[in-house]
Amino acid sequence: MKVYNATTADVESIYELIEIYVKEQIVLPRSLLSLYQSLQCLYVVKDQETVVGVAGLHILGKDLGEVRSLVVSPDYQGKGIGRILVDHIVEESIKLGVKRLISLTYEVNFFEKCGFHIVSKETLPEKVWIDCRNCPKIDNCSEIAMVKYV
Repeated sequence: MKVYNATTADVESIYELIEIYVKEQIVLPRSLLSLYQSLQCLYVVKDQETVVGVAGLHILGKDLGEVRSLVVSPDYQGKGIGRILVDHIVEESIKLGVKRLISLTYEVNFFEKCGFHIVSKETLPEKVWIDCRNCPKIDNCSEIAMVKYV
């Protein structure tokens, strides 16, 4: 399967895919507007014309990027789509000069297989000041911070 840059035609499908995991409290919600506004940072894997996986690369600072909203359709899990998306984000990070790639996740084993390792959230002040301070889970965040040096 191949990774594509997301287009405006993909946004509603991306939104619906993310919502599956929002309801399970696995990922944070994204509005349709936020998806349109970050469209140039979103990558998708499709089966025919159907979006079956999505991930975003969000730049947080000079040398720091984040894997965001990585989700794969339940019908396509275990087929390597998540890994394909992370590998693509790593390649894009290198092109942009990003040296550290992070993820705040519950899927520790998956990210370890992708070369990430657990770090303290306190080592990521850029993330805390940019995003975490506005998150509804700030006082009760159970996500695990992970980093990969690229």
